[in-house]
Amino acid sequence: MTSQRLSMVIPVRDEAAAIPALAAEIAQVFAHAEYEHEWEVVWVDDGSRDNTRAVLRSLPLPQRFIGFERSCGQSAALLAGVLSARGEWVATLDGDGQNDPADVPRLWSRARAESFDLINGIRAQRHDSWVRRLSSSIANRVRTWLTGASVSDTGCSTRVVRRAALLTLPRFDGMHRFLPTLVRMQGGRISEMPVNHRPRRSGRSKYGIGNRLLRGMRDLLGVRWLIARQRPWHVVEESSPVQTEAMNQRQAEKIS
Repeated sequence: MTSQRLSMVIPVRDEAAAIPALAAEIAQVFAHAEYEHEWEVVWVDDGSRDNTRAVLRSLPLPQRFIGFERSCGQSAALLAGVLSARGEWVATLDGDGQNDPADVPRLWSRARAESFDLINGIRAQRHDSWVRRLSSSIANRVRTWLTGASVSDTGCSTRVVRRAALLTLPRFDGMHRFLPTLVRMQGGRISEMPVNHRPRRSGRSKYGIGNRLLRGMRDLLGVRWLIARQRPWHVVEESSPVQTEAMNQRQAEKIS
């Protein structure tokens, strides 16, 4: 596996109409020589009932896909993509085309340059219905109140995060809504940057008041409990004088 490689993980469900254009955009963004052999896309089909699977099969490498037999939810799809990813870094995007893949290199570059574990996007100008904007605004405020400040736009799916940081997180249905909070809870360094947000290209949103705001608030209680019970630790390994002398002796023998 190439060092510093990036895997983009994109969960999709019934997004056949939006996938070709988004896939082409990603390929164009990473067409520069500096990214050669440094990136891949892992599309995760969350039990689509349209021809999403057929569209994914037609995509050229380094874009590939995995899929569920039935819908298991966005958190499960995201986790499956992370487990399948080959990169040291993971970028996440929604499959409806609202997230701009051109933002990913900027986030990735800053994360590496400043040693952040997660850089989250901030949608400065949102192109969503008033219902979705309202539910997102309320959810952000309640998340901050119950779990402490993490990022200002937790609902933004444009982010770059160390794969190792994701693999240590607690796994539950709905965890995708709390990734910055969970990474910070584990001691990770997080930050945020403004990103582009575009009108939806096709289909309709799968989230509303019932399954986004109310369910998210229920999950908040569980995340608050996790934070309260978290006990971070740092292990310090020290060598005894005898061990230190033995190591120095072995090093001297190698040199001679």
